Amino acid sequence: MKNVLTGVLGAAALAFTAPVASADTLSDVKAKGFIQCGVNTALAGFSAPNDKGEWTGLDVDFCRAMAAAVFGDGTKVKFTGLSAKDRFTALQSGEIDVLSRNTTWTINRDTALGLNFAGVTYYDGQGFMINAKKLPGVNSALQLSGAAVCVQAGTTTELNLADYFRANKMEYNPVVFEKFEEANAAYDAGRCDAYTTDQSGLYAVRLQMSAPDDHVVLPEIISKEPLGPSVRQGDDKWLDIAKWTYYALLNAEEAGITQANVEEMKASENPDIKRLLGVEAETKIGTDLGLDNAWVVNIIKATGNYGEIFERNVGSGSQLKIARGINALWTKGGLQYGMPIR
Repeated sequence: MKNVLTGVLGAAALAFTAPVASADTLSDVKAKGFIQCGVNTALAGFSAPNDKGEWTGLDVDFCRAMAAAVFGDGTKVKFTGLSAKDRFTALQSGEIDVLSRNTTWTINRDTALGLNFAGVTYYDGQGFMINAKKLPGVNSALQLSGAAVCVQAGTTTELNLADYFRANKMEYNPVVFEKFEEANAAYDAGRCDAYTTDQSGLYAVRLQMSAPDDHVVLPEIISKEPLGPSVRQGDDKWLDIAKWTYYALLNAEEAGITQANVEEMKASENPDIKRLLGVEAETKIGTDLGLDNAWVVNIIKATGNYGEIFERNVGSGSQLKIARGINALWTKGGLQYGMPIR
């Protein structure tokens, strides 16, 4: 889900002029001994506690990768579950050090909210889901004129919904909820004809329904939703660590470096791999970031590369079983492209 400036939150965000927290987040993080990461409360595949109470998901693993880069230990991170409404305030105020909560990168957030996005860890788009037994014969969102649609309040999802129905000259009845869990329960109870959110979120929501097989995700994608982690403006060093953690995950996948073979790959004669893993004598990329030169090795040991993170959380090794699609590497026809580490 993606929050926008509305109500009291909007007024506060528009008045925002500078980060409240320290401009040296790395020093603050090292002093307390962990990274405080803001995540979704219960979005399967991205961030949700498992049956042991342990946080899991693609967004969660990004924060673990950052912790491994900073501390050499992916466990040195604590998680704060945040609602769509509260997530930006938590980052601005310094309650969290990084926001990794399926959040869309938009111009408003990049400017008025004082956020800096580190990259797009998941390219997504907004879609619709229906109960096929309740709406037999419906196979397109263009057939939803007059429908009641469950949506979370204060989100770009809500605005995109309005734009889509207006552009297609269709009527609809928005059934709006502040909390993600409330929207899920209402849809499952039949209070809405359709549910709208990011398409990846729809696959996660479907798993939570009382009869998952009854629900169908419609083919239309009505928006661009580039989801990624963000940090506060005004701290370039911390932004560098966040974005190069992301690029390291992608470059490791492209180079074939995995959680299982990273130690073996340190003996590679490939100069790109040697540089990436910090084994070249003259390599000081890590120290330039304020980190150990083994920062990429530590990341991959903790989480695996981007492809490994994707597959176990949302891909073929998960309940969601989402195809890589546009989230494949650029070398395989996707959009994921790691900037050169050299």
